[in-house]
Amino acid sequence: MNSSLIDYIQHLADNALIMAQRNAEWCGHGPVLEQDIAITNISLDLLGQSRNFYQYAAQLINESEKSDEATEDSLAYLRTERAFKNCFLAEQPNGDWAQTVLRQFFFSAYQFLLYKKLQDNTDEQIAAIAAKALKEVTYHLRWSSEWVIRLGDGTEESHQRMLTAIDELWQYTGELFMPAAYELESGFDVSSLKDDWFNKVVAVFEEATLPVPEKCFMQTGGKTGIHTEHLGFILAEMQYLQRTYPNAEW
Repeated sequence: MNSSLIDYIQHLADNALIMAQRNAEWCGHGPVLEQDIAITNISLDLLGQSRNFYQYAAQLINESEKSDEATEDSLAYLRTERAFKNCFLAEQPNGDWAQTVLRQFFFSAYQFLLYKKLQDNTDEQIAAIAAKALKEVTYHLRWSSEWVIRLGDGTEESHQRMLTAIDELWQYTGELFMPAAYELESGFDVSSLKDDWFNKVVAVFEEATLPVPEKCFMQTGGKTGIHTEHLGFILAEMQYLQRTYPNAEW
């Protein structure tokens, strides 16, 4: 079994799933109807990406173990926190609207660059999933960029809320570009994306009249299964039905 490849695919799936779950918390609570629908659609896009990656991971697991026990549902609903490999950024609380859109901007800028690379991956299935998802992520990046600019260069209050969001989230961005062993073996060196990501952030922040933070200590651990306290609560809510009623079907 190529454990590194399976770990890498699950990492990609976990990132998308946890971001989808976080964004879905806004459904019915968005600031205006149009944006409520927008954030919900982004959540559904990310959920679809995670499903494609989980299905592929389950296929590889079953082939290697000569079984059919692994499914997209078992990988999403029956693993504990330490088995998840999503980055810290994805599991951070929504906070207010400013924090949510900034988190999405940081993540979408990263995903956009990542999927552009992965669409040329030697693994045809990963490449196909990335190529399909890139169309969605292009919209996510445009949408979140526009909101960062709108709030940063808006009222005094919206500007201050963006500053607070930057203080909360910047420390979790460095992990995106610190490759885990399975990334180097099965994907590519994500540290090569850092400069392009940073340049995109600088361009948007300048238009939003927001300062780019100085270097600070970056939190790490999510890619290897060490998480903040937030992930446990996310999984408790997300996995409740499956764990309470095993194998339940509609």
